[in-house]
Amino acid sequence: MGMRGSGEGAEASGPQDGGAPQPAPPDGAGRGRRKAEARTPRPAWIAARAAPFVEHLAAERGMSPNTQLAYRRDLEDYLRRAGPDADVRAEAVRGYLAALQQEGCAPATLARRLATLRAYGRFLAEHGESAAASRRLEGAGRVPEPPDPATALDDVPRPALRPALPRVLSAAEASALLEEAGGAAPRALRDRALLEMLYGCGLRVSELVGLRVGDVDLRQRLVRCWGKGGKERVVPFGRSAAAALRRYLRDGRPALLADRPGGGRADPLFPGRRGRPLTRQACWMIIKAHAAAAGIQRRVSPHVLRHSFATHLLGGGADLRAVQELLGHADIGTTEIYTHVNADHVRRAYLGAHPRAERRASAPREGAGDAERADAPAAPPEAPRAPRGAADPDRRSRGGMASRTSS
Repeated sequence: MGMRGSGEGAEASGPQDGGAPQPAPPDGAGRGRRKAEARTPRPAWIAARAAPFVEHLAAERGMSPNTQLAYRRDLEDYLRRAGPDADVRAEAVRGYLAALQQEGCAPATLARRLATLRAYGRFLAEHGESAAASRRLEGAGRVPEPPDPATALDDVPRPALRPALPRVLSAAEASALLEEAGGAAPRALRDRALLEMLYGCGLRVSELVGLRVGDVDLRQRLVRCWGKGGKERVVPFGRSAAAALRRYLRDGRPALLADRPGGGRADPLFPGRRGRPLTRQACWMIIKAHAAAAGIQRRVSPHVLRHSFATHLLGGGADLRAVQELLGHADIGTTEIYTHVNADHVRRAYLGAHPRAERRASAPREGAGDAERADAPAAPPEAPRAPRGAADPDRRSRGGMASRTSS
């Protein structure tokens, strides 16, 4: 994906007195601002200041291209507002965040902008760029006492975030979505396999579009993917996904490629029109179309299917650590958000296990009346099963996995 313009906020002139960056007037929604700025040429000095930082994110921190793009947009927006003499100072960053807040930026956006500038400050300290910035300020007639850029923003408070519960589909909605994608046409076979992999494996959309033919082992029902930071993991999938993949690889994918080459193990599993990997935007449109056809009123995205995968696993009794490994989360705290969605499951576990619970969650005793049977908790909805041994990293890390993609 080509790197486009900077982040949110319209272009504004730099500060007149070396203070905080001047606010830019809001010009609509964030997405509209980004599109408008993508058409605005970047000054050469901004590109020159941002390029080494982005290279550092890729080479030394192993960030994904999408994360690099987000950080680059954030930094370029700050530099555009602060001017050519911009430095990472607490007072300037506080003014920058205040301006963004006045423009209506969400707390999550403000937190990411601050994280970007803190990372940029550490980069300046590690690579000796702060001295060059000081010389630029001295040449402008100001002799500063520059703080250490690695710690200059430690006292800037992080915007308070309100954790939002993930949006998920019910088990019935997920089943309806998958069934709606049935059919024998090549595109229908592709869409069904794509949806099965998203919901059955909990993959991120960037992980899905990055899959190669050789990453799938149909015999062992495993898929190898690369997550954030290039971290590799192996995720199992069920019989339904395996059947959909076999049909797609046998009948759908060859027809979609037509006369173009693309049958090798290193070729994209889900190619687009020109044989290149399907784009994230194309995946989103595929899901949106099938969700509408299935009568699902809410907004469905690839990440909603990932949320549904995790929530349904926990609702079916899966171990939290196993779900963490399946999702590729570095911190289990990220996975714990899904436990809040499963309040009903927690209640059933309490009623079924605690000796002082008013009513057990097991089947009603023999001879129980209709009222007692009616009060018994319902069984949890059908959900993906936790794979045996999913939490065992030695079991997951199979070196030299031989992929067999034929039926």
